[in-house]
Amino acid sequence: MEPVHVNVAIIGAGTAGMGAYRAARALTDSVLLIEGGAYGTTCARVGCMPSKLLIAAAEAAHHARHAGPFGVQVSSVTVDGAAVMARVRRERDRFVGFVLETVEALPPADRLLATVRFQDANTLVTAHGQWVHARRIVIASGSIPVLPPVLKGLGAHLLTNENIFDLPTLPASLAVFGPGPLGMELAQAMSRLGVKVKVFGIGGGIAGIQDPAIRGYANAAFNAELYLDASAEVQSARETATGVEIHYRHRDGTWHTEAFDQVLAATGRTPAVAGLALENTGLALDERGVPVFDRFTMQCGTSAIFMAGDASNDVPLLHEAADQGRIAGENAARHPEVRPGHRRAPLAVVFTEPQVATVGLTLKQLGEQFKGRFAVGQVSFEDQGRSRVMLRNQGILKVYAEHGSGLFLGAEMFGPAAEHIGHLLAWAAQQGMTVARMLEMPFYHPVIEEGLRTALRDLNHQLHIGPDVIARCMDCGPGA
Repeated sequence: MEPVHVNVAIIGAGTAGMGAYRAARALTDSVLLIEGGAYGTTCARVGCMPSKLLIAAAEAAHHARHAGPFGVQVSSVTVDGAAVMARVRRERDRFVGFVLETVEALPPADRLLATVRFQDANTLVTAHGQWVHARRIVIASGSIPVLPPVLKGLGAHLLTNENIFDLPTLPASLAVFGPGPLGMELAQAMSRLGVKVKVFGIGGGIAGIQDPAIRGYANAAFNAELYLDASAEVQSARETATGVEIHYRHRDGTWHTEAFDQVLAATGRTPAVAGLALENTGLALDERGVPVFDRFTMQCGTSAIFMAGDASNDVPLLHEAADQGRIAGENAARHPEVRPGHRRAPLAVVFTEPQVATVGLTLKQLGEQFKGRFAVGQVSFEDQGRSRVMLRNQGILKVYAEHGSGLFLGAEMFGPAAEHIGHLLAWAAQQGMTVARMLEMPFYHPVIEEGLRTALRDLNHQLHIGPDVIARCMDCGPGA
């Protein structure tokens, strides 16, 4: 096979890789996009979109079952598991199809379907022995699921996000390991669709929530629907002919052995870099084997190698992967000229109900960077007007700002419409707004966002800038 010579080679055709390709291709005609697996991004194929399809079905069933308080009587709700999963796959394949159309529209000479490893910092070799000589390289190889030791050795009854959406129908029972964002989304969805679900975690984390009070609230809310032990003690998981038997200590302190049809490992993902032979690049690697890089230029040291997307182990979210890909692609094409790229205000959302949103600096970062220099405002949604109207009145929002300047720093929320409130707050953070300026913005009545105004007013008071918070503020409208 003839060797290939290019200016920029990109390993991985996911969100980050495609972003890097477009950015590099705008600056040079010599770009090669290399993919070692199936085309189609993690989000479209096994992540964001199929999970939201399952969640949408679960919400329909849940709301039908809980229509009684509105005076709407639904005699019975029947979930057709095969039909649910058929729609998930059908719509998932449609989203994947859009990605495939984009890839297939690229010039054939710009694409290579092959697994590669580094021979040296400027040379890749495929599994079939073809050489790719690249002046610069972008690593956008994505990530793979991580299995906890107790689940290793399980076979056909073990699921991850990469195969759960291919189930022909819903299981009767499911044990979920990992109450992180994906684990909680899928656990709650399955439970609302009639699956018997139990969730086991280690260390007490729930859906990425950092604030102890909010996490405690979420723990109680989720446990009202399903069994969740975020600090579980699981002794063994043994595969049987029909499923998996799990021996665990129940929350009540007693030991149980329980059978489940399937087990879902939602215990995180790790950068897919193990097969790249990065030791041949001469790059400094971190404890996970990922090259050390600058998160604003995506450059690894002073080399001509750049990181992007989940492979970077930075922020594993689609919009972040797209930004990283763009920055890495532009800098790879320009190298040796390298420019810092624009990183947006941090925003993360978990699509449980209630939802979780994190914006700007996390509580840990605030403690490190603004210790003793920030104030906290909060609101409960239990009495918030519009939330009570819709019977979605669960949750807490906390907002943070700097003493003295009043600069808005971040927020954490477990509550209704967190995906929308999170966006408003992320925009405010990116614009560098103060709390006083945010309170000058319009708030309609009656909307859930009025709860945000209440939290901001409390924060302004805690900053010793605004007046005392008026209980049952009638100029805001009842229930604001």
